[in-house]
Parts: sequence; C-alpha cells; structure tokens
Amino acid sequence: MPLILNLETATKNCSVSLSDCGKTIHLTEEVGDGYMHGEMLHYFIKQTLTQAHADFKDLSAVAVSKGPGSYTGLRIGVSAAKGICFARNIPLISTSTLLCLAKKVKITSGFIVPMLDARRMEVYTAIFDENHQTIEKTSAKIINQHSFENWLQLGKVYFIGDGADKCATIITHPNAVFLNDFYPSAEEMSAVSFQKYQDINFEDVAYFEPYYLKEFIGLQKKQ
Repeated sequence: MPLILNLETATKNCSVSLSDCGKTIHLTEEVGDGYMHGEMLHYFIKQTLTQAHADFKDLSAVAVSKGPGSYTGLRIGVSAAKGICFARNIPLISTSTLLCLAKKVKITSGFIVPMLDARRMEVYTAIFDENHQTIEKTSAKIINQHSFENWLQLGKVYFIGDGADKCATIITHPNAVFLNDFYPSAEEMSAVSFQKYQDINFEDVAYFEPYYLKEFIGLQKKQ
C-alpha cells in the first residue's frame, strides 16, 4: 500500500495530492495569478495529509512535477519534495508536467498537444497519441498559423493548457480542438508516480534538478 505525496507547482496551479496504489485519495489545489506556491504549498501538503488521516511517517515516496514550466514554481516544488525525502529517507520520483496535463484528455483517436504558456507566442509543448504515448518530445515552439499542420491533416488535435488559450485565434484548422482553462494537476500525477514507484524509477535526491527546458531570464530593473 504505497502512499505517495504528489506535488505540482510548474504553473499557476498549486496542487497537492495523496495517492494510494495510484489512486488519488485526497487533492488540494488552487489556481492563482500571483504564483502563491511559496506561501501555500506547505499549507496544502499539511491539509492534504490531515484530510486523508495520514502523516509524513506514512509516506512511501514523494513525487514532484519536473517541468517544463515556471522557473520559480518548479524550484519551490522540488525544494519541498527534496526536504521531505531527506527528512524521511524515502524515494524521490519525478513526473513529466506535459504528460500529466495530457492525461486530462481521454480520446479514442487523434492527438493530444499539451501547451504551457511561455513568452509572447512561444509555448512548451509535446505531442501524445490517444494512449498518452509520446510521439514528439518536449520542445519550445513559436506558434504561427502553420504550426502542427502535418498532425492536423491526419486527424483531430486536442490542444490543452494555458498555452493553448492564446493559440486558438492563430491555429484555425477545422481539426483543431481547444480545451480551455486546464492546468497540470497533482491528480493525474497519482497514476504516473505509482508506475514509477513500481518500476523503482527514482531520482537522486541530492542531485536532481527540474527540467527548465530554457535558461531563466530575469527582468531587468529600469534605470
């Protein structure tokens, strides 16, 4: 009965779940424009454990969304996950942010394209089939009217995530389906982290780093 604490902080959604054998038994999450993860993550962790009548000593592992996504959000999530793993001497598991977002889409045919908002018309994205198998690896793309044209000619393409919202007016192919107001969630992490737990697919707690995809660029102060 492996209990896994799942942390998702790669986007505006601060999300925590506790799962038992891959099934979510409690979920705490909230989407906020202010990236409140620093203030809310540990509170959400405590609330999730309390509501599930569990404690840190009951955990078999901690899973964290590895990115891509917000630099600050990823750092907060990974730091929290490492701290718990060090303290309890339990394994650290990482999950793909885009895969867990793609798992929100249930289809029998077509393609799933999760998108995370980057700067201007850029998104972090990948392509999955109806079984959530990767058919195009994670990359950063500048979106234009010809983006994903080859896939759109083959069938329905389901775009999901905050990056997809800004693409709806540019990608106008009739096979394009846009699913609005969805963010990666710790709920979909449950099944993914359990599979990795069964496979003994763990990270090195000391050396693991998030998958930023691109280097962090800070804002310049005005003179």
